[in-house]
Amino acid sequence: MPQQEQGSQQTFLGFDLSTQKLKAILLGSDLSVVASAEVKFDSDLPEFRTTGGANAGPNKFEFFVQPVMWVKAMDIVLDRLVMQEVDLGTVVAISGSAQQHGSVYWSKHGIAALQNLDSNKFLHAQVDDSAFVVNRTPIWMDASTSKQCLEMETAIGGMSKMVELTGSKCYERFTGPQIRKIYQQRTHAYEDAKRISLVSSFLASLFLGKVAPIDYADGSGMNLLDIRKKTWSKACLNACAPDLEERLCEPVSGFTILGKVSDYFVQRFCFSENCQVVACTGDNPSALAGMIVDQNWLSVSLGTSDTLMMSLIEPPNLEQGHVLCHPTEIQQYMGLLCFRNGSLVREAMNKSETNGNWEKFNELLESTPRGNFGNMAIHFDEMEIIPKAKGTLRWNKDIDINSADAKKGVLKFSSPQIEIRALIEGQMLHHRAIAEDMGFLFGSESKILATGGASVNKSILQVIADVFNAPVYQQTESEAALVGAAYRAAYACYISANDTKDIKSYRDYILSLTPNLLKLVCEPNKDSESIYVPMLQRYRDMASILESQ
Repeated sequence: MPQQEQGSQQTFLGFDLSTQKLKAILLGSDLSVVASAEVKFDSDLPEFRTTGGANAGPNKFEFFVQPVMWVKAMDIVLDRLVMQEVDLGTVVAISGSAQQHGSVYWSKHGIAALQNLDSNKFLHAQVDDSAFVVNRTPIWMDASTSKQCLEMETAIGGMSKMVELTGSKCYERFTGPQIRKIYQQRTHAYEDAKRISLVSSFLASLFLGKVAPIDYADGSGMNLLDIRKKTWSKACLNACAPDLEERLCEPVSGFTILGKVSDYFVQRFCFSENCQVVACTGDNPSALAGMIVDQNWLSVSLGTSDTLMMSLIEPPNLEQGHVLCHPTEIQQYMGLLCFRNGSLVREAMNKSETNGNWEKFNELLESTPRGNFGNMAIHFDEMEIIPKAKGTLRWNKDIDINSADAKKGVLKFSSPQIEIRALIEGQMLHHRAIAEDMGFLFGSESKILATGGASVNKSILQVIADVFNAPVYQQTESEAALVGAAYRAAYACYISANDTKDIKSYRDYILSLTPNLLKLVCEPNKDSESIYVPMLQRYRDMASILESQ
């Protein structure tokens, strides 16, 4: 690890370039927060006219950002740290997290500008529009590439081949199909693009003073990386665009030290010339790094859509999930599952049954016994992602897969409390079933980490504990992706300075410096497994009926 002057504190700087803002956090050598600053794109940079950090394109499903906005945000966020009298000379290493799937197309001029920055000028005055051959660059919200997805999957031998190689089928928002669309529709821009970055490697490039490589975890969200070999898949590259490999360059591990910080930051912001830049990664992998959980943990984010994250030893071939290279356990994988019918369905039920009173909702939920007298429901108000199904199905205790009424079920349950419990139990049985399909092994060591808006609702968390038969924890630090970036910077320095034989694992190292910011919220009741295992099979039967309709 680079030595700072005697007596000075060593700090680690993490960034999160999310959809709506750029945030920086400075952690001390004990990983406690020293300072933080943020720039909100809509309000702090109104000249870019973003809504929620993005611009709607001229055509349906198109969304873009001007990369210069992100450069300008970096100028402002560093100035805000300086205004707080933060000593950036103490920073030993920098890393970052960024929204996944977006792409940045560097011009020859842009690469030269990065290497020759003048510390008397703002970053955005030098890395300006001319630095990019595409000034309106697509981000993850863009879903306009259905044609390119089909072309890429067809070229390599079908959807299942794409899943096997890259961990996901072709998704419209993924970077590969987006690059292909630019190649097809703006051929000259593609040809002039000397390098292509993800948003995370773009972030690293600003600090490095040259175009940084893409890390394995974020590279897994492109439909281009062979996740087992951790190299670009030749078949996928050829299916995407010509001469693409030379524009991407070799991917690297997330703990790679890419080099020392550019002299620009030493001169302008008084960074140490020994400050190291560590590979940046995507926000989902970085969040997993920030949670400091092992493979016994399942992260359940209860938001507009519900999202599950898990560590996996082997990648499953699940057509509708995402498997990424793990951000901190190099030999493992990360499973990511998104479900469309989350908080909005819970809110709709709350509105219809209690006029929007969550206290009453929780009271009714708790007033019914586990198992709900055999009453079960699936509420897919929007087309669900896994399984691909839409509609509502309710079964009472007398209905099973062989019943004459199995397809239509019952119209309504007899009371609001039964409706409410059927919804919450049904959602969590759905989540557990798909997590099992992805390869998560539930057992006596399993634990759940609940995050997201609805994770403050203890009544819902108790249902999760019971259905998953696992204790549920909350994280006291809410910005896991941001903290994960600074943690990874610290760990990269640690491994570069120590003999490989004696190195602690990422999790052990971080926990040796800081307490795990988790608190136990609820535990499963003793009869949970005997109640919910039979219900799990019943749920699968109901889901298969909805899927076939």
